[in-house]
Amino acid sequence: MASEKHILVALVANKPGVLNRVASLFRRRGFNIESITVGHTEKEGISRMTIVVNGDSATVEQVRKQLDKVIDVIKVHDITQDSVVDRELALIKVKTTSANRSEIIQIVDIFRANIVDVASDSLIVEVTGDEEKLNSLFRLLGSFGIREIARTGRLAMTRGIPAS
Repeated sequence: MASEKHILVALVANKPGVLNRVASLFRRRGFNIESITVGHTEKEGISRMTIVVNGDSATVEQVRKQLDKVIDVIKVHDITQDSVVDRELALIKVKTTSANRSEIIQIVDIFRANIVDVASDSLIVEVTGDEEKLNSLFRLLGSFGIREIARTGRLAMTRGIPAS
């Protein structure tokens, strides 16, 4: 079976230790979590985890079923095959000189990114988009010298109103 990226969304109780229990389940199964994001939802006391992991469908389905059994996990969905909107945020610190600053600003504008900090020898760029967009910007800015990157990991939500 082919290994592919799977996007799992888990609604969990917003309590200490829940993230550790979820991550430990993946560790025990030998999965490397590619990204995991967690945040509050519209319902008080409930958090949403978006977990991206590589694996074949059958194995990821077994992990999904085990996640359903974890205390404080309310509901888990594999939305890999669904129509989704997904985004990631990145901050990129790029080396600059007075000679190349305007070229970097043009590239940032093309990607509809924002410059959020300016120093004499660097810029910090904020960009939001899918993984492909971020990677393309990283490649272009790489020729100027990237000093540091911070990424949020993928957030994903199914389109339309889901069937309950």
